[in-house]
Amino acid sequence: MQLAAIIVSLVLIVVGVALFGRALLQIFNHLRLGQPVPAGTRTNDPAQRTVTLAKEFVGHTRMNRWGVVGVAHWFVAVGFLTLLLTIVNAIGQLFKADWILPVLGDWAPYNVYVEFMGTMTVLGIVALIAIRQLSHPRKPGRKSRFAGSNFGQAYFVETVILIVGVCIFMLHALEGAQHHVDGYEASFFVSYPVVSWLEGMDVSTLQNLTYFFAGLKIATSFIWMITVALKTDMGVAWHRFLAFPNIWFKRNATGETSLGALLPMTSGGKPINFEDPGEDDVFGVSQVEQFSWKGLLDFSTCTECGRCQSQCPAWNTGKPLSPKLLIMSLRDHAHAKAPYLLAGGGKTMEGEEKASEEALKDVPAAALAEAERPLVGTAEENGVIDPDVLWSCTTCGACVEQCPVDIEHVDHIVDMRRYQVMIESAFPSEAGTMLKNLEKKGNPWGLAKKQRLEWTKEVDFEVPVVGKDIEDLTEVEYLYWVGCAGALEDRAKKTTKAFAELLHIAGVKFAIMGGDEKCTGDSARRLGNEPLFQELGMENVMALNTAFGEELDDEGKVVAESAKPKSAKKIVATCPHCLNTLGNEYPQLGGDYEVIHHTQLLQHLVDEGKLVPVTPVEGIITYHDPCYLGRHNKIYTPPREIIGKVPGLRNEEMHRHKERGFCCGAGGARMWMEERIGKRINNERVDEALSLNPDIVSTACPFCLVMLTDSVNGKKNEGKAKESVQVVDVAQLLLDSVRTPVDPAGEAETESEPEPEPVK
Repeated sequence: MQLAAIIVSLVLIVVGVALFGRALLQIFNHLRLGQPVPAGTRTNDPAQRTVTLAKEFVGHTRMNRWGVVGVAHWFVAVGFLTLLLTIVNAIGQLFKADWILPVLGDWAPYNVYVEFMGTMTVLGIVALIAIRQLSHPRKPGRKSRFAGSNFGQAYFVETVILIVGVCIFMLHALEGAQHHVDGYEASFFVSYPVVSWLEGMDVSTLQNLTYFFAGLKIATSFIWMITVALKTDMGVAWHRFLAFPNIWFKRNATGETSLGALLPMTSGGKPINFEDPGEDDVFGVSQVEQFSWKGLLDFSTCTECGRCQSQCPAWNTGKPLSPKLLIMSLRDHAHAKAPYLLAGGGKTMEGEEKASEEALKDVPAAALAEAERPLVGTAEENGVIDPDVLWSCTTCGACVEQCPVDIEHVDHIVDMRRYQVMIESAFPSEAGTMLKNLEKKGNPWGLAKKQRLEWTKEVDFEVPVVGKDIEDLTEVEYLYWVGCAGALEDRAKKTTKAFAELLHIAGVKFAIMGGDEKCTGDSARRLGNEPLFQELGMENVMALNTAFGEELDDEGKVVAESAKPKSAKKIVATCPHCLNTLGNEYPQLGGDYEVIHHTQLLQHLVDEGKLVPVTPVEGIITYHDPCYLGRHNKIYTPPREIIGKVPGLRNEEMHRHKERGFCCGAGGARMWMEERIGKRINNERVDEALSLNPDIVSTACPFCLVMLTDSVNGKKNEGKAKESVQVVDVAQLLLDSVRTPVDPAGEAETESEPEPEPVK
């Protein structure tokens, strides 16, 4: 047995190490096929990136959101990395059964650690196996987050970990038996009963058992290594190596998720100048090799855990998009096409082959066939990604928020959309009307710019307009960015008027841009029309910089050395999409502003006593987190704080809230596209809200307000919701409570408190 174990183990070690080294080189060459990224964007602040990586791995910050799964995975992952010396120990035991590591082998703390971590690795993998079985999609459907994952690969990996863990435990116990541990001690605090049982055996039996378990451990480990080396697209195995660089190279060195701003369009690692694009510039992604190397790394890192899938509003409402399956499809396509690309293959913009026939003669037929597949195309076209998958995304960010290895799904989806919109003009027809209206009128509804001021006639106080009532914003504290919906959509205008009135009551000086305000370009950019976003954005930035008192040159850029007095550049927005674009994306265009959401300012005013909620608003309320306020900008507390200050309200959280909040269905330009597949996302969300039997459904976004109101009204018409249910913005709730109560005679009670001072 000893001789057989030695021969088999040494052969497997040599073959495994050689193949694994070759696989690492293959993956490196594979990633080099991707496009470069702008200099410094993935390698800035290396020390902070290393700290972020350590925090995410050691703390398992994403995994631990899933309770016992996170704890079990922590022990499996940490055990894999920290018990590597047990392989060395097992090799030594093949030659001498009672061999132990020099120095460490007799050191009690090390033995205690091996005992504990080996045991917990076994328990951890048993827990994960049980969870996978309990979540197994035994019938076709979408309930399981593992639906569509490669179960055979997962079973193989789990079996390997279980066998190796048992071998570590048994080899440690055999050490104790052969070294005559005759009493309970810390180094064998779990395995001592096994040690006592083994000590009843003769030396020959103990040696043979040692050879068996050492050989089994080594054989299992290196069969696993050989298998994954031969299958470099096995994400369920390779993520344990690739997750580390993928997290280290994530967009934000400090660890924030890759949400908020979209990345500027680049070609060859350089930003595209849309006023004078280069002849070789590539717009968007139409071939898998046009993704950046970080994109290819993302695809290879996917572990198929399905957390993104379980949170995706499209997948949960019967649509074809699963973020997991999308990434898996891109990974499989990239790996299958790699031999063709590594041989120099590729297509020009005109569709001609770059490589000669001679260069491609040794390329496998399967790789050549894969190269002919369109990246985006229908099943009839043999496309890798179906158009319905691409256009189902609301860019809500739930997938990015939940991914434990920091895959940037939204960026990749938008990159593919960009090519479809800008080059192919292939996108849902309804969105075309929105784009035309943005181009001609500067708003999605195509209304005249003078109508942006109509709401000001419906309030009983003056609303200053920049350039009309005041010269610039040096005279006020805040610019109120009303937004297209807030100015032009009837339901959203109620929020606008409520917020403006609250500012007036609190004595906050503010002004609006009026007709000079144009759409920020959020929907255009997320649809994929980057040039239109750039056009709208540059016009808004120039108007804003002028309004803030900046001196501009002929190109509209801020003159840095200008001595002209400037305002503080404070903007408050009621629309989270405007908030996100103004605050996170306009810096890409030369507009740096301090942008806050109206709920943040209102919470501050309430805390300062400038607004005092006194009138009870009776009933049960449930709050819906807007995706672009919550996940994209991490603003969860202010709306809830305001609701908590309004007397009479009892807040009930929906099952999916905060980081796991469910989308209303309007993001990613879906506001302007009809849902023709599956259940409407807003209906799914409203069903969840109505299950709490609320009197009020509240939110803090005009898009969400429209979507939720439409669904609630539909439910009322169907008799599935009580007539008294109302959908309101947090600002409307606060205004109802802040307004002075009316006495029975119909006259307003006088306020006892003095008029509040303006906010400093």
